Amino acid sequence: MSKENYLDRIKELPEFTKQFGGLVIILLIIISSFFALNIMFGEGDELVKKMKIEEERIAQEKKLGELISKLPSGILVTFDGTDHYKLTNEVYEQVCKATKLIPQRAIMGANFLNFRAHEIYTINGNKIDETFVKWDEEKNKCFAGFTVSGNNVGVDEAITVSGEALSFLSTGIDTRVYFIKNF
Repeated sequence: MSKENYLDRIKELPEFTKQFGGLVIILLIIISSFFALNIMFGEGDELVKKMKIEEERIAQEKKLGELISKLPSGILVTFDGTDHYKLTNEVYEQVCKATKLIPQRAIMGANFLNFRAHEIYTINGNKIDETFVKWDEEKNKCFAGFTVSGNNVGVDEAITVSGEALSFLSTGIDTRVYFIKNF
């Protein structure tokens, strides 16, 4: 009987109060649903951190891309005594960080000084396992290199050849390592 009294009281309420009460109940259901979903599937803080890191990476790449587009096309060097464009120390670091490519010419030049690397490189069909370009904060120098292995031709040996990247080739779109000093 008490249930009927409550229902009768609710039916007697003004229409505005009924609608407002329904709205409050719907809002509570929606909020509690999102709260439950966030507990089950939410990666809130981790997702925000990942998004911020990605945004910073994109901004850095855009900044480096703008720098590369402003550089003259051709050979960029880090030393005096040539007719090529000489990089300042700050631009040298930025170009190093923006460079990802090591062309065949630079690899072959570095291979001449490491006979075993050249031999493995030749037997495995000129296959390179990995290339890298890294800025060394301690030495304030750019290092580039590559790894060759003979795993695909039965030689159980891998050799990493690396050295200081002394010059780069600017195409206007990207930069590439032009010369690796590994002696």
